Amino acid sequence: MASQRSKKRARKRRNPAAPPRAVTSTRRDERALREREHARGRRQLGREGERPESPFGGLPVSEFAILVGFVALLFGFFTGGGPALVAGIVICALGVIEITAREHFSGYRSHTILLAAMPAVAVEAGLVAAFGEPNPRALVLLVVVPVFSLLFWLLRRRFLTARQARVARPPRP
Repeated sequence: MASQRSKKRARKRRNPAAPPRAVTSTRRDERALREREHARGRRQLGREGERPESPFGGLPVSEFAILVGFVALLFGFFTGGGPALVAGIVICALGVIEITAREHFSGYRSHTILLAAMPAVAVEAGLVAAFGEPNPRALVLLVVVPVFSLLFWLLRRRFLTARQARVARPPRP
């Protein structure tokens, strides 16, 4: 009968100066996938998945509106203002709002500040148009800052909900 020592297999000691052994590719791939999924779950900003589809199908209506608005804005600016300038600003803003709202509410990319600022600026413009230039300009801030803050809070919550739905349930190819 052989002794206990002979049954044990001798292990080769690793040289501490030698480089580490190569890990099999499946373990490395699994580890990289776990790390990527972990990082993806913590990420809140940036793009997630594919860009949401336009409601106009394959036609780039919003992008075309931005281009036309920009051309009208430049024309109005160089001809001294007037209706072309205002129309250019409005058309360009409508195209930008459509794209940013679509991306924001689908959870693709956060545009919280931009979407909250546009109504706040509109409220400010309405106040200035209705009452003229206020003596203390801080009075405008008393209305605009709460509007912006409330919209920012609501839009941020909505984006995080949409992002969670997008990450948890990615669209089918």
